[in-house]
Amino acid sequence: MTTNLVTVAYIAASILFILSLGGLANQESAKQGNLYGIAGMALAIGATAASAPVNNYGLLVAAIAPAILVGALVASRVAMTSMPELVAILHSFVGLAAVLVGIGNYLQPESGLVGAEGTIHQVEIYIGVFIGALTFTGSLVAFGKLRAILGSKPLLLPGRHVLNLLLLAGTVALGVPFLGAEGTAGLVPLLGMTAIASLLGIHLVIAIGGADMPVVISMLNSYSGWAAAAAGFMLSNDLLIITGALVGSSGAILSFIMCKAMNRSFFSVILGGFGATGGSGSGKAVEGTATPTTVEETVEALDAAGSVIIVPGYGMAVAQAQHAVAEITKILRDRGKTVRFGIHPVAGRLPGHMNVLLAEANVPYDIVLEMDEINEDFPETDVVLVIGANDTVNPSALEDPDSPIAGMPVLEVWKAHNVVVLKRSLAAGYAGVGNPLFYKENAQMLYGDARTNVNAVLSQLTTTTAAPALTAVA
Repeated sequence: MTTNLVTVAYIAASILFILSLGGLANQESAKQGNLYGIAGMALAIGATAASAPVNNYGLLVAAIAPAILVGALVASRVAMTSMPELVAILHSFVGLAAVLVGIGNYLQPESGLVGAEGTIHQVEIYIGVFIGALTFTGSLVAFGKLRAILGSKPLLLPGRHVLNLLLLAGTVALGVPFLGAEGTAGLVPLLGMTAIASLLGIHLVIAIGGADMPVVISMLNSYSGWAAAAAGFMLSNDLLIITGALVGSSGAILSFIMCKAMNRSFFSVILGGFGATGGSGSGKAVEGTATPTTVEETVEALDAAGSVIIVPGYGMAVAQAQHAVAEITKILRDRGKTVRFGIHPVAGRLPGHMNVLLAEANVPYDIVLEMDEINEDFPETDVVLVIGANDTVNPSALEDPDSPIAGMPVLEVWKAHNVVVLKRSLAAGYAGVGNPLFYKENAQMLYGDARTNVNAVLSQLTTTTAAPALTAVA
């Protein structure tokens, strides 16, 4: 394939990637967006494979075929509950690829670049390896936290910000001998910088508490994009530069949006250890007596209600109860009741996690509302069903200034007339913070596995006759 045809194919692939991002912006067009992305990637790989510099097709097939098989196997088997950690580990692969590409590019016998062009190329390699190493180890730590291999509590070392500055200073200092080296003599400072960047990635992410992990995931997504763009500069590949810039900028924008939704400082989060007590479980001790309820009482409350809001969380995802929840929604709506869903931006530890689960269960898009759209409606709501959510419905975020999640906007479910919380126990959530909601006078706890209880509620509803709906009184 001629250079001109490859360029045209790359432009077409870039357009498809942009359309993919646009399609993923809302649920209705998400499937189409995914198809655009798949088509764009297939076109990009095909054009690259057919380009003039590629001639060892045996090696290319040997590298791509196993990757396709492994990717297909993982994608077909991974549960939606494991999606956050899968995203994190995939980010680490991008970071590692950028490191290997940078080192390999530096060890190339002859780049053909001299003078200012040669210096710029070396800077590209140095920055690309730095971003890649930071992304690689940071993503591994994020994976460990999300997978519960590492604790969700932040590890806050004394003088951690000074340590970060020293690590950055070391990175800059090693850049001087690297840029001044002849041939491949700068390999030692390059590898030294790689080690420092790897340590920095670990330290930045390990200092961030569980409540802020969704922001970390979106930020690492941005880092992986910039790492890919850096690799594109190293390889003089325009498509890789464009794709990396798209991923990097969209990830950064998403991180800003997430921080705003959580009332977090963007720079404080990415610098590590926001809110020094994050995830430590400090704040006011939660006291009171929780009121248990039964499936029968829950069905009676739903049957008598005129308006219902369902708030799903990570527990619903783990229990895979979304399909039964969708059936309950259909029954209640058929009986003339107003049923809607309230979604917190970080529910499920990944942006849009709950939206995807509900879409999978064919819940109508128009009754799935974001936190800002539905929060003011709780005081006029008869019954709120909280299914596996904890931190995102925790009143201490607004009522306890000493809480690790103080200031984080939450779904104010406790303002409803009646709240039923489906949860295994009164244990703290992922952020390690006790929840006063469980002890409110208008809250009842339906203990047990979410899927078992939701199925029991569904079974009871299908055998009961619809009761006259009550109208909530403000």
